[in-house]
Amino acid sequence: MNAPVDLATKIPDVSGRLGIIDCDIHPYPKAGALNQYLSERWRRHVLEYGKFNCGPYADRGTYPRFSPNTSRRDAWPPAGGAPGSDVGFIRAQLLDPYNIAYGVLEPLLGGNTSRNLDEAAALCGAMNDWQAQEFVEPEPRLRASILVPQDDPEASVKEIEKRAGDWRFAQIQLGSKTSEPLGRRRYWPIFAAAQANNLSIGLHIGGTQSSAPSAGGWPQFYLEDHHVLVHSMQNQAASLILEGVFDAFPNLKVVLIEGGFAWAPQLAWRLDAHWAKMRDEAPLKRRPSEYMKTNLWYATQPVEEPEHPDDLRQVFDWIGWDRMVYSSDYPHWDFDDPHLAFRFQMTESEKRMLYRDNALDVYSFR
Repeated sequence: MNAPVDLATKIPDVSGRLGIIDCDIHPYPKAGALNQYLSERWRRHVLEYGKFNCGPYADRGTYPRFSPNTSRRDAWPPAGGAPGSDVGFIRAQLLDPYNIAYGVLEPLLGGNTSRNLDEAAALCGAMNDWQAQEFVEPEPRLRASILVPQDDPEASVKEIEKRAGDWRFAQIQLGSKTSEPLGRRRYWPIFAAAQANNLSIGLHIGGTQSSAPSAGGWPQFYLEDHHVLVHSMQNQAASLILEGVFDAFPNLKVVLIEGGFAWAPQLAWRLDAHWAKMRDEAPLKRRPSEYMKTNLWYATQPVEEPEHPDDLRQVFDWIGWDRMVYSSDYPHWDFDDPHLAFRFQMTESEKRMLYRDNALDVYSFR
């Protein structure tokens, strides 16, 4: 195993440029890559039965965006394999040219969405081993996420405790679409383990699809489906706050990834207004908006692009510069180039917060 990056040097400063922390890089397995990390029983099970996911399709998405792998056309490695499967190509196309000091892996492989909870636990464990051994060890600038079968809290806690303290893992990953809102107490053991081990929760868009993605039913177009993803993130933020998760676990850190962020100020204002009238139903210790300033962080991709760029700057001001972390969503088609995504002026202090310092406060980089 390669040694972890020496934090005494913190983030390298190459040619006067800030070393960037990218909080959303998607790895993808080459054909059969997970087999060596599964027991014989589960290799045979996946071969014979596949992944028993929620949703109308067993092992594919419902829109053409899933082919080819939601990815940029230039992200296919020259040596073969899917986008995100070749560490050397990730290094050449992302880490080196953009001076990425750390990149947090966010695997979207469906292992934690299986309705067969034993299968979900086996797949999560295999994916965690796969990330650590095939991505982080050959490239220590990358860091893995601990995937857990969230609907089995006991197995989730076991997986967290197995990986806690391992320098190769930077966070625990959950999806924004879950069987129940994450504030429900069935999920609290996961949050207790996260806080106890000083690990943040990376709440990435997506997850189980056991019902229509929209409160109004099934959308007709991919454009609609893509947009309503952000609604699941807003719902989870409200659930975590109103159901008292942050009162029970005041040091818990949750990063909302790939769900946008311009909605956050409006949600804060609305929750405060409603809570002022109905606070006896949810007896929180503080106003809802205050938890959004202490326990939630927002990854920037997909960045909102208003006609007047300074309007976006005002959104940053409302949310708080200390709440924002940069993410690229590499290698997906809506990748956000760190040099082009933000079309307004930032001070050097603001750049440091956005591109690295906030992430250093949130993630576990050993």
